[in-house]
Amino acid sequence: MSDDPPSPPIEGAWLMIRAELEGEEAPEAVAQKTVLAFASGNYSVSFAGEVMDRGTYELGGTLEGRTIVLIGESGPNAGRTIPGIYQLAGDRLRVCYGLDCVAPTDYETNSGDQRYLAIYRRIQR
Repeated sequence: MSDDPPSPPIEGAWLMIRAELEGEEAPEAVAQKTVLAFASGNYSVSFAGEVMDRGTYELGGTLEGRTIVLIGESGPNAGRTIPGIYQLAGDRLRVCYGLDCVAPTDYETNSGDQRYLAIYRRIQR
């Protein structure tokens, strides 16, 4: 029997099924080739099988307002800290990232607000 704490429920691999940036929906072909993975405090984003971005993540908040912070280590977000909020319902994960380093308070994206909203489906635990 292990004394290790249980892993956070978002750990695993997630296929993007929809995304929007500043109110504009991402092309479906892009979304369907993007996979977000969480493991042991680390995250990675792959596009068409190639890791494009990686770093660490921290979770916080409450069941009513869960927060996530990505700390980029390599790729286009290297050196950036990106706050966000998330909702987890079964095998669906919704994340709204504050690309302007301001934590979002809702899941809306509008022109000029520098928010990225992504919806994922779990593909692996």
